[in-house]
Amino acid sequence: MDASFLDNLKGFVLAVVSSAFIGSSFIIKKKGLQRAAVSGRSASSGGYGYLLEPLWWIGMVTMIVGEIANFVAYIFAPAVLVTPLGALSIIVSAVFAHFLLREKLRKLGINGCVLCIVGSTLIVLHAPSEHSLSSVEEIWELATQPAFLLYTASAIVVVLVLVLCCEPRYGQTNIMVYIGICSIIGSLTVMSIKAIGIAIKLTLEGSSQVAHFQTWVFAMVAITCIITQLNYLNKALDTFNTAVVSPIYYALFTSFTILASAIMFKDWSGQSASSIVSVLCGFVIVLSGTMVLHGTREPDPPLITDVYSSLPQISWLVQVNGNIWKQKDDEELSTDFITILRQDHFS
Repeated sequence: MDASFLDNLKGFVLAVVSSAFIGSSFIIKKKGLQRAAVSGRSASSGGYGYLLEPLWWIGMVTMIVGEIANFVAYIFAPAVLVTPLGALSIIVSAVFAHFLLREKLRKLGINGCVLCIVGSTLIVLHAPSEHSLSSVEEIWELATQPAFLLYTASAIVVVLVLVLCCEPRYGQTNIMVYIGICSIIGSLTVMSIKAIGIAIKLTLEGSSQVAHFQTWVFAMVAITCIITQLNYLNKALDTFNTAVVSPIYYALFTSFTILASAIMFKDWSGQSASSIVSVLCGFVIVLSGTMVLHGTREPDPPLITDVYSSLPQISWLVQVNGNIWKQKDDEELSTDFITILRQDHFS
């Protein structure tokens, strides 16, 4: 059996396992964030009380296990194959959210799940093979080529605009702010993790890459991107419905990652036009499935922005000199009534 096919198969299995863990981690972390918000300041308001919530840490451990499996998958298979399979995590989170978060999944949502599976299968069957790299210096050359440097610079500028300008104004009302930051940073995370994975693989094969400074640069970039990505993903989950966060995050994250991988690793070079079209069609089908899942889920109930709006309405009933004054709190006070109050008539 062809070695590249076996590598793709290993990457596929690991990606499926990763999706199962990551999909369930969304729900566990969401429950932890909800518990933390009850007893303290929510993550969307800048609070970090969720760090003391055990359920949130269980979700984090689950996500870490999934990310480790995802990390190893990138060692064996190209990002074009591994990343779109993240749609399977949406199916997992949709099912769990239905039972645990009471975010209802209607019958049409099953069609969305089927579309995700069909699209993922199409991607797997036509995914390109991984290009052979013999050293971390080769990866560094790919990362420092003008096209990818332009992509990286553009990504950093857009993220800075979203963080400094858009988040203070629209972060609590527009989901694209938090998800945009997560997705763009996530594409750089995948590229750096892919580089680290290849370096580890080469090291295990006997060609140590530890002494090369490029390996540590990729590691520092990966750590920085992961911390930023998780921070804004927590804010998105705490502010918006999981049914909305998951598909939009998947669509943007996968799109940016495929674009970044195509620029840096040139995944499409040597591929036939039919294979490229098949993979793109598979991605579109998966994307359609995620949108169907999103469209058939109920949104979060609107938050009460005014704490007093939920309190009972109060009416004043005052008898003065034989006259009865009745005043509801949503009516303007008469000048005579104000005068009575000012004259300390009740003292």
